[in-house]
Amino acid sequence: MSEAELRKQIEELMRKREEILRAKRSGPLARMVELRKRLKSKKPLFLRHQWWKFWKFYHQWAWRKPKGIDNKMRLRLKGYPPIVEVGYGSPAAVRGLHPTGLEPAIVHNVKELDSLDPSRHIIYVAHTVGLRKKLQIVEEARKRGFRVANA
Repeated sequence: MSEAELRKQIEELMRKREEILRAKRSGPLARMVELRKRLKSKKPLFLRHQWWKFWKFYHQWAWRKPKGIDNKMRLRLKGYPPIVEVGYGSPAAVRGLHPTGLEPAIVHNVKELDSLDPSRHIIYVAHTVGLRKKLQIVEEARKRGFRVANA
């Protein structure tokens, strides 16, 4: 197979993939992804209790549930940051999806691409994969019409 024929095949695959993605973007899943985006823009940052007060917490902002008996944040007093609650979650249909609406899939080798669908999955190359194999995976994934998120 010549290089020109290979390019033509790749262009055809990419065109088909774009049509599928365009159809997906207009469906109910696309509306849910858009809704999630809107909701996340209004959601507050959830930071641990007293991160502003103690230096040891200043760089450890990760959420920790306040549990003290007299903890003002746990008691939801005015002036204290909001705490994580059920109502802040994303719609279940799009929870865990990539912002494009595709399911993320971690790939360790080229063989794992066989079980995935380019119209449904977005590829992340595992961080344990070396540069040589990563380049092979990315090249093969692009040939098959996958989007690679961390290439």
